[in-house]
Amino acid sequence: MPKGNGGRHVEIRLQPWPKTIPEAIETQRRLRGRIRTVDDAEHAVRTVAGVDVAYERDGDRLAAAAVVLDYASLEVVETSTVIATAEFPYEPGLFAFRELPALVEALRELATTPDLIVCDGHGLAHPRRFGLACHLGLLADVPTFGVAKTVFVGEFVPPASRRGAWSPLTVGDEGWGNGENIGAVVRTRDGVKPVFVSVGHRISLDTARAHTITLSRHARLPETTRRADHLSREVLAGRISPSVGR
Repeated sequence: MPKGNGGRHVEIRLQPWPKTIPEAIETQRRLRGRIRTVDDAEHAVRTVAGVDVAYERDGDRLAAAAVVLDYASLEVVETSTVIATAEFPYEPGLFAFRELPALVEALRELATTPDLIVCDGHGLAHPRRFGLACHLGLLADVPTFGVAKTVFVGEFVPPASRRGAWSPLTVGDEGWGNGENIGAVVRTRDGVKPVFVSVGHRISLDTARAHTITLSRHARLPETTRRADHLSREVLAGRISPSVGR
């Protein structure tokens, strides 16, 4: 099977981990300055991972999935799943603190580190410019970006209806400067709703946008997100046994 980054395991440390909303907000503000929005991958992408979380309805039980695909063929190389309980409050803008412990555990279970990680969510397109894709990318030290189904912050002009068309996602004067570009609104299929792409860490927006188009060969969402979403739901429903937890 293809190996990413020489076949080493994902090495991630979560401690210290915030327990309260003020602590989490302070963590985001403290870490956001470490994000790098330039391409610095060691080599061409050979493997790409999608990560996603499914929640039990009316509860805090969740299933996290990491699915590694071969970048060229989009065939599954490896999967890892975790059943856990969210221990952080449900708070918009702080979902990473509910999901990251389980996602990190799933990534740790992978035999190799992928060359690229795609999150179902936002990166810089976040009120504090530190969404889940930023946080996970920084923790894993792997090029990471987010592809979201809906906009969280920012304004945009809808892109043209053809596949590959895009427009900037920007914010006005909110202490960050007029017209700050925080992402791209990308049409991955002719005539379907666009997706919202933003940088996580160690990647440029142009490259993240190009990867989004490449990975969205058959549907609106990247294949990484589709596979991780399906797997997390299957595990949560008990139709597939998790790699970790019960």
